[in-house]
Amino acid sequence: MTHAIKQHLIDPELCIRCYTCEEICPIDAITHDDENVVIDASICDNCMDCILPCPTGSIDNWRVVEKPYSLDDQYGWMELPEQQELSQQSGDPDTVIEAIDDAIEALLAEAHQGAGGKATAPASASKPTVNLFPLSKPIDVTVQGNFRLTSPNADADVRHIILNIGETHFPVLEGQTIGITPPGTDANGKPHTARLYSVSSPRDGERPNTNNLSLTVKREDQGVCSNFICDLAKGDTVKMTGPFGSTFLLPGDPQAKLIMICTGTGSAPFRAFTMQRQRTIPDAKGSMHLFFGARTPDSLPYFGPLNKIPDAFMQKHFAFSRVEGEPKKYVQDKLLEAGEAIAKLLAEPTTHIYVCGLKAMENGVEDAFAKIAGDSGQNWAEIRDTMRDTGRFHVETY
Repeated sequence: MTHAIKQHLIDPELCIRCYTCEEICPIDAITHDDENVVIDASICDNCMDCILPCPTGSIDNWRVVEKPYSLDDQYGWMELPEQQELSQQSGDPDTVIEAIDDAIEALLAEAHQGAGGKATAPASASKPTVNLFPLSKPIDVTVQGNFRLTSPNADADVRHIILNIGETHFPVLEGQTIGITPPGTDANGKPHTARLYSVSSPRDGERPNTNNLSLTVKREDQGVCSNFICDLAKGDTVKMTGPFGSTFLLPGDPQAKLIMICTGTGSAPFRAFTMQRQRTIPDAKGSMHLFFGARTPDSLPYFGPLNKIPDAFMQKHFAFSRVEGEPKKYVQDKLLEAGEAIAKLLAEPTTHIYVCGLKAMENGVEDAFAKIAGDSGQNWAEIRDTMRDTGRFHVETY
């Protein structure tokens, strides 16, 4: 008798090629080529260690198969195949996979349906292009500008990098990411892998109808790629791949209300969201709330430009955790302070929630939403799960 197995797979459309799963896999069952990140069925033991760290939920996919998909099969995919029909000789698939399903459910419950949960794109979002230029086919882009966003006295060196795409057609949407591969090799003599950065400009460029895009990059002490990017000069050429990501997208519905929560460079997609809405629905009122956390005002990217955006267009809630003489404030604290307004938004079917930045803020944000909902007679777990299923709840943390 042929026995069915449940094969763990990665959705190439959702995957943003951050390689977190590959780095965390304890038995080296996950690998990648220039196109896709894949899982070797002959090695994978379904330990689930890779589920929770995935920022998009792309790794939360399985297919019941009689013959596992090979690595070559997976390398060639542009999208995940549908569930294939099984022969009557394969036994009962439900019996085969029941234990694995139980483990997955337990892990997702532990994560509060956070970053490890599988997201869905907003129904009204534009259709994204994904992996048009993979690692095997990067494009050359030219640095148009490199500007420091934080004060020279701030402990964080955050840069705004503008890349000129030239004549190449590179369609990118707000919320997508691109890859930059730093030159050189790692300690093992292997070429560095690409690093992923969220695009911080709208789909039609820094200025309308310009074929460029911008990134928001923080210099890290030991960051190979961040230092490479932050040291780029005007006129330098770099190789870029992507775009990646098909769920963390801006809804096209002008009636949509956005709650955007971020720390540091997690502000990049929200800058793109804000600029796109300013260009397309400039007269919108009260439809955007931004909760932005940083150590001090000097270390908060885009602090000056954000303050110029009218409060009627976007409500801004800044949380500073290291201002001398003042109590520490985090994004969850600001959420609670705005609890009455947030509770009303949670009850509306047009509200979308986006969380982007340091993974450490996830639990605090989750607890804040639970308290706000509970105080207003709502059930946060039910609201969150409904929002996720309808493409209105998105978490990308690192």
